[in-house]
Amino acid sequence: MKYVYLLKSIDHPEQTYVGLADDLRARLTAHNAGRSPHTKKFKPWRLVTYVAFSDEAKAVAFERYMKTGSGRAFAKKRLF
Repeated sequence: MKYVYLLKSIDHPEQTYVGLADDLRARLTAHNAGRSPHTKKFKPWRLVTYVAFSDEAKAVAFERYMKTGSGRAFAKKRLF
């Protein structure tokens, strides 16, 4: 399974992050340990939501969409 996930910073609630992972728990642990250069300055993170995909291509396409302006607007209105 591939997971597209949405994170929100606990200390900086205006900061959000969208990512793609095979092992969601390990990836969240890595974000909170500061092992991701894009997220380490806003840690700790909490998982807001995730979507599981059995098709990797669909997961990649959904992650790309969530990183667009319309995807971020959708997430802000419906998911965060």
